[in-house]
Amino acid sequence: MIMTSIGNFEITLLEEGFCAKDVIKQKITESSSGDQDAFYVADLGDVLKKHLTWAHVLPRVTPFYAVKCNESRVVVKTLATLGTGFDCASKTEIQLVQSLGVEPSRIIYANPCKQVSQIKYASAHGVQMMTFDSEVELMKVAQSHDNAKLVLRIATDDSTAKYKMSVKFGATLKSSRLLLERAKELGLDIIGVSFHVGSGCTDPETFTQAIADARCVFDMGAELGYNMTLLDIGGGFPGSDDSKLKFEEVTAVINPALDKYFPADSGVRIIAEPGRFYVASAYTLAVNIIAKKVNMKEQSGSDGKTMKPKPDEHMYPCSIWGPTCDGLDRIVELCTLPDLQVGDWLLCENMGAYTVAASSTFNGFQKPDIYYVMSRSAWQCMQQIHAQGMPALVEEQNHGNIPGHCGRESIPEFCTTRIL
Repeated sequence: MIMTSIGNFEITLLEEGFCAKDVIKQKITESSSGDQDAFYVADLGDVLKKHLTWAHVLPRVTPFYAVKCNESRVVVKTLATLGTGFDCASKTEIQLVQSLGVEPSRIIYANPCKQVSQIKYASAHGVQMMTFDSEVELMKVAQSHDNAKLVLRIATDDSTAKYKMSVKFGATLKSSRLLLERAKELGLDIIGVSFHVGSGCTDPETFTQAIADARCVFDMGAELGYNMTLLDIGGGFPGSDDSKLKFEEVTAVINPALDKYFPADSGVRIIAEPGRFYVASAYTLAVNIIAKKVNMKEQSGSDGKTMKPKPDEHMYPCSIWGPTCDGLDRIVELCTLPDLQVGDWLLCENMGAYTVAASSTFNGFQKPDIYYVMSRSAWQCMQQIHAQGMPALVEEQNHGNIPGHCGRESIPEFCTTRIL
């Protein structure tokens, strides 16, 4: 093993030709009948690859990682090392990010509905950028923050998103003018506009309209004497290859819209709040089957005969449940699986977004352990980015060398290091 003294986060460096799946095989092989708990393997090289892709495809947009998506200290530290900003929604998230050495200027407090005590905390710790979408929020900020740099969040058409945001957040264009006028009366500094098209957005044109609407609000602000310099295009970026909407389809719409409404010489800084994009595909969850029950009623057809698998597939209709005693703990309502037995393992890919962060310890079941890995070439690339601060240049040189090869069946020899 090779250990370094940089930081306290232990990861496994993979030699050439090995990848996260090899680590999963090793962990399963090492498990015994009495130690078969679920576990994650998180490939930080995949996070790096996403960062390089972002720098290449959206060169004008600075990513501010949405901490709520996955608050792993290792992930946050990795992204901090790569130079991203951070979208924090609470005092706790701000504390996490700042405890890892991130300066306040790289944080946006992107929660339009904040507790007064947490606004005061942000003020005391130098976090100035924060969003709002109501007069009440303006009043709270005016009373609780001495030097806030406010970003007006506007509503978008998120009807095609899997998880909608505008039901709860965002000001209409009509109310935006009123809010700008009220902010002017209160002597508050409005520096820009933000929006969010919703998580799991399936229509990239939603970004075009939202960017156009943001331009309208910028113009409103200019009429009132505001010199806005920040556009936050939010999140909603796909994070896995099986998404209905591909990342490149989204960026193919965003870039022309930005060039049209906020050209490079406009003096407007553009940021975004990707979460799922960075971490979804980095995590694989390995779960061990601890129980099995055949439900003859559900497996029977209309004639009362038991449903049988197709002869060439040997697959059965199944539901998958968690380990707790809660009747709502159903993971998958209906899927087809082979005839698995207690002790067999299932691997679930694309499990990095809103999984660990949203899990609980109900019934005393602990959250799965997470094993972090990264290829040696990815580690070296990250060090180069950290040293040079030039992700776009490094991307051109190293992008093609990051993915690992998963074709080998043997269990690799690993070395361990500690992440920056």
